[in-house]
Amino acid sequence: MNKIYFDNAATTQIDSSVLTKISDVMKGNYGNPSSTHSFGRASRTIVEKARKSIAEQFNISPGEIFFTSGGTESDNMVLISAVRDLNVKTIITSKLEHHAVLNVVKYLEEKYSTKVIFLEVDKNGSIDYENLELILDSNTSKTLVSLMHINNEIGSVLDIERVGDICKKSKALFHSDTVQSIGRYKIDLSSINIDFIVGSAHKFHGPKGVGFLYVNKDLNIEPIVLGGSQERGLRAGTESVHNICGMETALLLAYKNLQDDKSYISDLKKYFIEQSKFKIPNIKFNANCDDFSFNTYTIVNVCLPVSKEKSVLLEFNLDIKGIACSRGSACQSGSSKGSHVLNQILEIEDLDKPSLRFSFSKYNTIEEVDNVVDTLKSFVDSN
Repeated sequence: MNKIYFDNAATTQIDSSVLTKISDVMKGNYGNPSSTHSFGRASRTIVEKARKSIAEQFNISPGEIFFTSGGTESDNMVLISAVRDLNVKTIITSKLEHHAVLNVVKYLEEKYSTKVIFLEVDKNGSIDYENLELILDSNTSKTLVSLMHINNEIGSVLDIERVGDICKKSKALFHSDTVQSIGRYKIDLSSINIDFIVGSAHKFHGPKGVGFLYVNKDLNIEPIVLGGSQERGLRAGTESVHNICGMETALLLAYKNLQDDKSYISDLKKYFIEQSKFKIPNIKFNANCDDFSFNTYTIVNVCLPVSKEKSVLLEFNLDIKGIACSRGSACQSGSSKGSHVLNQILEIEDLDKPSLRFSFSKYNTIEEVDNVVDTLKSFVDSN
């Protein structure tokens, strides 16, 4: 049985050239980058070269890039430091954010009495930009706006340029969880008013356990992990040299092939949508993710015309056929609370129906799309 991996928003297959680079560094550069002898200096050179290369992709200085374990840690660093070190009293966000943001915001609300304001969102998962502007105009305290660029469940795209301009006008700080967009969209930080973005290597065919944080050079934040002076004092702990090098390799490869990969993956998504609509007439595309004008080219989130009773068999049915995707139903069986994102945007009539997220990469094929759509059709028809 040929397995099909359509869960690339969760993590991606590591590129073979990245594996080779990681292996070479692990074999030949095992010195601690904080050591002053030749072994350490060689490792330090690798780390700083990666920092410079990554910074160049976003038109920023290397000193604004800090290496972390990934998106979750980076989001934590931004939010906690903003309140603790930058005197932020109000955080404006949405209920569609990743839990790496929502759970931290809840913690800050309880621990520091930070005021939290949730923006309104429409059925497409888009915020009300005018509502954001009105809130900022009426707010007098130091404010941080935290909104993700690409939603990891439904693929809705935030206009970060517009939000950046709104924040600049109100002198608010702007943080965006860009985990789903790094390596898939070009982001020129020299022309966008944004203070913090985050990246995670395993989302763009790099290794797990490594990521980066961009901090605007005009801001000074303190570490949340103590014990060493690594990353210019912002993050204690020996740098994972081989993973950092692997992340650099993966990111450069992603942007080198961006247009070709984007075109190929977009065609896969279009074909998935066309075949699904043709073979499963009552299928629904959550957040209108079939509209590329405000949705990413990598994610499809569908609601299937299946009863609640039968939906419990869906994941099992897909798994035994070797199909990997993500369950995103707003009302799932057992103790699961379901998707907090879908709970915000779905109509009541669709809350009990199963929703699935399919996310694509350069390694997927048209044949795999045919297989998955046919499998879904068979399941729906047997209802």
